Amino acid sequence: MNFGLTDEQEMIVSTVRSFVEKEIYPHEAEVERTGEVPAEVAEKIKQKTLDLGFYACNFPEDVGGAGLSHLEFALVERELGRGSMALTHFFGRPQNILMACEGEQRERYLLPAVKGERMDALAMTEPGAGSDVRGMKCSAKRDGGDWVINGTKHFISGADHADFIIVFIATGEDDTPKGPKKRITTFLVDRGTPGFTIRDGYKSVSHRGYKNMILEFDNCRLPDAQVLGEVDGGFAVMNEWLYATRITVATMAVGRARRCFDMALNYAAEREQFGQPIGKYQGISFQIADMITEIDAADWLTLASAWRLDQGLPANREIASAKLYASEMLARVTDTTLQIYGGMGLMDDFPIERFWRDARVERIWDGTSEIQRHIISRDLLRPLGA
Repeated sequence: MNFGLTDEQEMIVSTVRSFVEKEIYPHEAEVERTGEVPAEVAEKIKQKTLDLGFYACNFPEDVGGAGLSHLEFALVERELGRGSMALTHFFGRPQNILMACEGEQRERYLLPAVKGERMDALAMTEPGAGSDVRGMKCSAKRDGGDWVINGTKHFISGADHADFIIVFIATGEDDTPKGPKKRITTFLVDRGTPGFTIRDGYKSVSHRGYKNMILEFDNCRLPDAQVLGEVDGGFAVMNEWLYATRITVATMAVGRARRCFDMALNYAAEREQFGQPIGKYQGISFQIADMITEIDAADWLTLASAWRLDQGLPANREIASAKLYASEMLARVTDTTLQIYGGMGLMDDFPIERFWRDARVERIWDGTSEIQRHIISRDLLRPLGA
């Protein structure tokens, strides 16, 4: 087994890290203060990403992407994780699910998204359906040759800047031995479609500036041409393309943890109490040792799950393990870093309190820690008949 990176992969890491330090860090404090990303800053980040050839780097070359492997894309996301999500959003990584586009959809959605001409967002969660996706109430009913959609989605990240939304909607129900089971269909919905409204969501303490939005459908009429994949085939589309988003959460958690750790390490070496650096005390040095051990463990677990995807190996459990461990590791690392900084860690003079707040949501979105534990345990127990 070779755990080293190739020269090309090392270049990817150094290029993206440099980009984040030069183009993202300088704007973070202002975004944190205002909760907004200035339009000119967003456009500048997007244009520089295009110039570097990294926009839509998660897409294959035959549609205009950079054709990075899962492992290489994980390295990109790890470095982006060091910066504010509100700003790195404009680095541009359209949803891989757009590869399911066919015919005219490729010209209207897939190719413009890859070129940076149109931005997308993904909508699944509802006020009454988070982890329980099949509990969604937003529904589409046939009316002639169209679909009429009614309902609400919330916690929709990136919808404030999106030109179109990839929406999962209930299109029927089957009776099963375990009770009614929703059939789900994926739709492509353009901003400005009659009956479709995007409005401000809730004010979150995590990732300020990276807004969550509320989508409302009021007799919104869509033709069959807006169906992505097959009617009632939303779960097939979801399972084929969305599982890797958990790797993104894991890798970004590792990147953020490493930035946080670097600050803790330097602070422990420089801050003096009782006549010597606090890092000389075991109460601090042992915490430093624990942090780097956990970060490295999460890093290797995450990269290994991405590598399995590249090898065509089953990776569902491994990805769930990576997302679970990395997100919970980030919580411990940010909390320990704040403790090392003491009272100053809670002041907005340093980004520590921001890292601490931002870390909390990672255990919730893209599948809660409880859902990840369910996936892992089910994968282990089912072959044994349990």
